[in-house]
Amino acid sequence: MIRAPEASRSNALHAGAWWIWALGLAVAASRTTNPLLLGLIVAVAGYVVAARRTDAPWARSYGAFVKLGLFVVALRVVFSVVLGSAIPGTVELFTLPEVPTPLWAQGVRIGGRVTAEQVVFAVYDGAKLATLLICVGAANALANPARLLKSLPGALYEAGVAVVVAMTFAPNMVADVVRLRTARRLRGRPTGGVRAVLQIGLPVLEGALERSIAVAASMDARGYGRTAQVPPAVRRTTNLLTLGGLLGVCAGSYGLLAAEGAGYGLPLVVAGLVAAMAGLRLGGRRAVRSRYRPDLWGARAWLVAGSGVAVAALMIWANGYAFEELHPGVVPLVAPELPLWPAVSLLVGLVPAFVAPVPAPPSAPPPPSASASRSAPPSASASACPSASVSVSKESQ
Repeated sequence: MIRAPEASRSNALHAGAWWIWALGLAVAASRTTNPLLLGLIVAVAGYVVAARRTDAPWARSYGAFVKLGLFVVALRVVFSVVLGSAIPGTVELFTLPEVPTPLWAQGVRIGGRVTAEQVVFAVYDGAKLATLLICVGAANALANPARLLKSLPGALYEAGVAVVVAMTFAPNMVADVVRLRTARRLRGRPTGGVRAVLQIGLPVLEGALERSIAVAASMDARGYGRTAQVPPAVRRTTNLLTLGGLLGVCAGSYGLLAAEGAGYGLPLVVAGLVAAMAGLRLGGRRAVRSRYRPDLWGARAWLVAGSGVAVAALMIWANGYAFEELHPGVVPLVAPELPLWPAVSLLVGLVPAFVAPVPAPPSAPPPPSASASRSAPPSASASACPSASVSVSKESQ
């Protein structure tokens, strides 16, 4: 078996491949409510992140997204218990005091009877959203945001800056929180509680503001924002192609979702994508920036991105022959089963753990040299062993 090479600047994986892989897992998660399959998707994403993430600050954000997903599941269950649910149930767990609502709020229930069916449905629904967040967290932990920005088309560079800054805010904030909590722990100060959170929050916001100012200053120094002059006809054609292409994609997507529009949905989506890509191609003429050592989309990037697309396609296909297994019912309440072929199709998402370049291990601090120990002053050795110095002085007497 051919092992993946060690990652370097020349063979680093394209950042877009990681995002396509993660979005493919997210699409697969959106096609099922089976908690066993959702847990398998989280396990696949976690294994790839553990095997291929680096020691960069943004690579530490995966754990925060997992905690956020657990919080989403708990919040969804709390809302279902407090505000009620439309899911009928027969297994009653407990009954909360019901608050009467006015006439204009009919249909909204606060408190009342809580059944096992509505709680299980809330867990399934929250687990789907949590898995989507965890897939996004995997992309944040694996893809270099600066290289992703550099790989965007010229027409999307301005919008891409805002998107990349928004995506990197959470990983950098997590890194700042970890750094400040470690510093407080070393100083013997508490790291939990409301007071500690308030004391940590201000330095985190201050650090985010300083980074934003530094990024803005560096962009201004490099002449960011300069655009080339293009003819008015090219500018109008660009706007027409981009806007028309996006409208075609929206209309085609609606046709694919609706039963009566399945015939014209796919052609509209394809035509819209072609028009939008042509508009972005023309719009890139306004960008005068140059790319230093652009990232290449090689065979490994195709394998990583293709594995995510394959997982999404196989799960969409599985909805046709195993719909009940992918969406276990809660009325009546039954235990979910793990369908064989959908579970096997999710294992295709493990391909990046074997084909992506292996990140270089973190550099260890250099060991102390022998010359430094020989050049140590005699007073240091004498102070380290005072008993030895006393015995020597007695023998000399």
